[in-house]
Amino acid sequence: MAEAYGKLTGRPGICFVTRGPGATNASIGIHTGKQDSTPMILFIGQVGSDAIDREAFQEIDFRRMYGQMSKWVASIDRADRVPEYVSRAFHTAVAGRAGPVVLALPDDMLTTPAGVPDTHPYRRVAAHPGAEDMNRLRAMLSEARRPLVLLGGNGWSRESCADLEHFIVANQLPAAAVFRRQDLLDNRNACYVGDVAVGMNPALEKRVRDSDLLIVIGARLGEWTTNSYSLIQVPCPNQKLVHIHAGVEELGSVYQADLPINAGMPEFAAAARTLPAIANPPWLSWTSAARADYERWQQPTEMPGTLNLARVMVHLRERMPPETIVTNDAGNFAIWVHRFYRYTGFRTQLAPTSGAMGYGVPSAVAAKLVHPDRPVLSFCGDGGFMMTGQELATAVQYDAPIIVFVVNNGMFGTIRMHQEREYPGRVSGTSLRNPDFVALARAYGAHGERVTRDDEFEPALQRSLASGKSAVIELVIDPEAITPRTTLAAVRAEAMRSKA
Repeated sequence: MAEAYGKLTGRPGICFVTRGPGATNASIGIHTGKQDSTPMILFIGQVGSDAIDREAFQEIDFRRMYGQMSKWVASIDRADRVPEYVSRAFHTAVAGRAGPVVLALPDDMLTTPAGVPDTHPYRRVAAHPGAEDMNRLRAMLSEARRPLVLLGGNGWSRESCADLEHFIVANQLPAAAVFRRQDLLDNRNACYVGDVAVGMNPALEKRVRDSDLLIVIGARLGEWTTNSYSLIQVPCPNQKLVHIHAGVEELGSVYQADLPINAGMPEFAAAARTLPAIANPPWLSWTSAARADYERWQQPTEMPGTLNLARVMVHLRERMPPETIVTNDAGNFAIWVHRFYRYTGFRTQLAPTSGAMGYGVPSAVAAKLVHPDRPVLSFCGDGGFMMTGQELATAVQYDAPIIVFVVNNGMFGTIRMHQEREYPGRVSGTSLRNPDFVALARAYGAHGERVTRDDEFEPALQRSLASGKSAVIELVIDPEAITPRTTLAAVRAEAMRSKA
């Protein structure tokens, strides 16, 4: 929830946990915040200074535990230094590439009195692009014939997204989003051409390879964006590369850019908005063809069973208002969400780039608490829902009505797919015996529905919206429907052929 708050607001999400078990439980959220570049601060209880390094009750070495997944880890050992440490924590969390900070609070420090002055609110520190950088960017753009913009990362605001949209539209540039950052440009915009991520459109994949200029704004160019670093050549891409990122340490870490620009996203977007547009750009047909590819890709596909997730997503994008926030958990079911839904603008999508299961329900609760006037939908697999679905109790307690879609195929689908692909027919630990999700929802005081056919979905959605309560809509799908492009049987058959 704290990570989702940081994503939604750009301000650090705050979380307090106890030492030991509380600290270890919090590590998944901190890892998600690290990979998603989300500002957040975790305060952890710690044993007293008289017991440190004795493996006291629930003692953990927080610096070693969190050192690789946070921007800064420290212990506040003196009460009179609380303002200093907290101020540094806020500044560190939002500076450059945003991320998590961890502060341990020793037991004896918490009960020590100290007279200290108040601090000022934190101020975000970010690099600005230089005039020379922007002039070179425009010069490279003027020489391009097949440019492509890739949008990603964190640190955006509604205003910076609007500035960026102005730059993209003014130059009629085709723009794609990286994994789970599809809300940085309204998907209804004619310049939006899809997402470069897991299950990407093969036509878009080809356009990445065929482009002569990649303008990467905010994205790290990580493993999933680059198809395990095969989509873009390492370390020197075949295309000219402009890489804009808030963290200077990220530039050149994997890919050597022809033009690296260290800048915050609002700072770069504001500068890009004022850049003179390219007159009569030669890539107009390239952009319109890429958009046509995207619209074809969004047409519903068939899938085994009586309930089609593609049609569910098309119905939601036509039925729900544009301010709707959609969160999702990790799993193969999310491929349907990313492919067939249309995100209408800044922070209408919340999802973990870390791939952590259990994100869907807590992030939806946080989104509803931040934006109580906006509809919030959450997609979870049956496995992911069973990890954190109990947060429905929090939604009910705080009158934060959300709608959770539990995509139930009776298994951990992503792992099962990998099992069938690598060891066909050898299934281990991926089958699930689930509870009655409708009864479980009602036990929490929420509304519950079960949908097994296409024609049942619309009435179930209407009843859930009309209930005024949090709701769980169980979507029962055929286990064979493993992705929009294939089935488990096809994956198994192909694996057996390749191993024969």
